[in-house]
Amino acid sequence: MNGGNGDARHPTPEPDPDQPPRIPLPRASVEDTGHPLPALEGLGDVAPRPAPLVLEHRVLKSLLGAWALAACSPEETAAVEEHLGGCGACADEARRLREAVGLLHPAETLDLSPSLRARVLEGCLERRPPRIPVPEWAAPYDAETARLDALLQDFGDAEWHAPVRLRWFRKDEPTSRRTTVAGVIAHLLTVDGLVAVALGLRDPMGDVAADRPTPSARTEAYWRASHFPPTRAVRAPWREQTHDLVRTVSFTGGGAGNLSVPYGDFELPLHDAMLDRAFECWVHAEDIAEAVDYPYDPPSGRDLHRMVDLAARMLPTVLAARRRAGLAAPASGAHRHLVPAGEPGRSLRLEIEGSGGGEWLIPLDSPAAVGSAEHEVAHIALDGGEFCRLAAGHVSPTEAAAGQVGDREAIRDVLFAAASLSRM
Repeated sequence: MNGGNGDARHPTPEPDPDQPPRIPLPRASVEDTGHPLPALEGLGDVAPRPAPLVLEHRVLKSLLGAWALAACSPEETAAVEEHLGGCGACADEARRLREAVGLLHPAETLDLSPSLRARVLEGCLERRPPRIPVPEWAAPYDAETARLDALLQDFGDAEWHAPVRLRWFRKDEPTSRRTTVAGVIAHLLTVDGLVAVALGLRDPMGDVAADRPTPSARTEAYWRASHFPPTRAVRAPWREQTHDLVRTVSFTGGGAGNLSVPYGDFELPLHDAMLDRAFECWVHAEDIAEAVDYPYDPPSGRDLHRMVDLAARMLPTVLAARRRAGLAAPASGAHRHLVPAGEPGRSLRLEIEGSGGGEWLIPLDSPAAVGSAEHEVAHIALDGGEFCRLAAGHVSPTEAAAGQVGDREAIRDVLFAAASLSRM
């Protein structure tokens, strides 16, 4: 391209003096013309501000209720508020009415519903299924660890060192252990480590050796090995381990669900161990929330149902162990009979009400027997959350059941067996 006014082949035409220029010149200010400025009335259709309403005192007083509910017109609102500036009696009445309106709309809690995360994930997964989904039996653990981590995220040093009393039943007697919020997370870290070791992941105990491979022994050893009481620093390794566990069981495609996880005195298949860890995470989250005086909701109904089902399935084996230890009535006598494995036997109906509810028939005389409605000798009704707190050792067996019908000895055996599921 060439600059200048053109070239020989395409000469630039001369401007026509009778035509307006192609680029308009800047406009001159009206102040530079010497002409008078235009009147303000001609600068647009600006509506004049309406004069405020002039209302009698009794009318203004009658409008106070509507004003408190924000139901007055703009003119009425302006009139009322102008009146309140000069009338003390109406101003006091208006303040009382505004406070009453606040009671009609109480402030809602900022805590998220336990089911919100599940609903959001369900909606997301309907739109775009994950390449590697979390197995259903691991979903409660994923949800409960996320809820506990959300509770911990804003804790300061005072909250991390707040005293917590862990409670459980040992040989039908309530017992407890004093620790801190950080100590509870360290406890969860070490016991979750049993699942981590079973999956081939790193043991959070490191070089610390426990006297026995039980949850309580591992926890006590970890606490003793700490040069100082656990602090907020324990949160990061605990949360990282929870992510590793969920990620690892997801990569297995759910096929590792029957992998055995040893707890020292007993073993659980992996899918039950993950439910057990979800249950303990919720129970200890409630312990922490109670220590810092903060509300904490139970799990979603679907997850709570799975936890209740795990406890109900464990009760026959626990009953048999308590019978061998002399803590439950022997499986003999006029009203008891041993049956072959897989056959129906004397049973107790466990009815769980409310969220996570359902019914389970618990065989009483042999863990190999099958619960049978025809052989039902007793019936217990409990709330879902109350049953889980009984299984956690937070509720006395003598005070747990809301309804009891039938064989009193069978009812007592089942309630104490549920309490004996608890441990530190």
